[in-house]
Amino acid sequence: MPLALLALAIGAFGIGTTEFVIMGLLPEVAADFGVSIPTAGFLVTGYALGVVLGAPLMTVLGTKISRKRMLMLLMGLFILGNLLSALAPAFGIMLTGRVIASLAHGAFFGIGSVVAAELVAPTKKAGAIAMMFTGLTVANVVGVPLGTLVGQSVGWRVTFAVVAGLGVIGLAGIARLVPDLPKPDGVHLRHELAAFKNAQVLLAMAMTVLGFGGVFAAITYIAPMMTRVAGFADGSVTWLLVLFGLGMVGGNLLGGRLADRALMPLLYVSLGALAVVLALFTLAAHDKTLSAISVFLIGALGFATVPPLQKRVLDQAHGAPTLASAVNIGAFNLGNALAAWLGGIVISAGLGYTAPNWVGGLLAAAALVLALVSAALERRTVAEAGGTVVAGSGMGVGSGSGASEGARDPSAERGAATGVGI
Repeated sequence: MPLALLALAIGAFGIGTTEFVIMGLLPEVAADFGVSIPTAGFLVTGYALGVVLGAPLMTVLGTKISRKRMLMLLMGLFILGNLLSALAPAFGIMLTGRVIASLAHGAFFGIGSVVAAELVAPTKKAGAIAMMFTGLTVANVVGVPLGTLVGQSVGWRVTFAVVAGLGVIGLAGIARLVPDLPKPDGVHLRHELAAFKNAQVLLAMAMTVLGFGGVFAAITYIAPMMTRVAGFADGSVTWLLVLFGLGMVGGNLLGGRLADRALMPLLYVSLGALAVVLALFTLAAHDKTLSAISVFLIGALGFATVPPLQKRVLDQAHGAPTLASAVNIGAFNLGNALAAWLGGIVISAGLGYTAPNWVGGLLAAAALVLALVSAALERRTVAEAGGTVVAGSGMGVGSGSGASEGARDPSAERGAATGVGI
């Protein structure tokens, strides 16, 4: 793997840290600004909505410049947002800083996924994407716990200042290590938008919303579930989240390795297993040992879907993948928000703190159904074109010029020099 992937992973580490560390610092922030905890929660919601809106917006704005320069500008935006949060004299200004930082999130991962895939051989593209996302998963194991500890010990402003410093390191790494790849010829905004006419691209994004939403239906309410149902002490929630983060790291790396060999079968297995584990977690949450195992498995199975889902979008939007890739990152956050909302509804309805688990199981099962529909649709399209399906990948290869758009080998579209095809 090229050293440039390390620079992308460092940027991802900083972004992952700033996204999740606020959850552990809400009481301190609320007390400092004199607002309620629910009001402080807008710092989480505002960030998530900023990711959903910022992903397509920033990607569209970046269509006129090189991907390396856009990545650098995004890291600059990330640094600015976190510095504003660290220095904010009022709650509204801190919320503004959070939104500014969030605007870089989706576009960074979307453009970064395309760049990472361009840096390696065709058989290692999903692995390269997973390597970049490792920064995000490691943030949940190292960055978030340490950031929370620093914030609780010496002040939350120090945490955001340190995160801004991580952004500076990431910016320097991208400037020095990421090659200035030429922009693909003939790819403009209208080509990027045309990718959304492909039903397979939309199906992949829907799988992202539902599949990853299943994870956050449970994890959003992990603290009350573990303390009030499983019987853990309040202080145990931190190491349970670290356990979840370790599962994320392992699942992400394994998913990246296997997705290059058998993308669709991996989705079937990971989504199916995730649905089963989430459903069983409704019962397992009453036992400490089974709860800990379930938390790890949810992290592992949930993030095992990230590299294949991201690569699936790149494969199907191969003519102009940048915008679709960035929007798919927004889809992950949309799934988070949707699942958290649904989980809150069932708890408010009096169904108990374990109820979000079966909500998550249903969401993951729905994603599995969409994966099966997507594969069936692709097989039919390829059969009508007189082609064959590449074993284990779900990708079709036409036997002649009549192969479908979503089925052709992307590398044959423009050649390795452009790096557009995945």
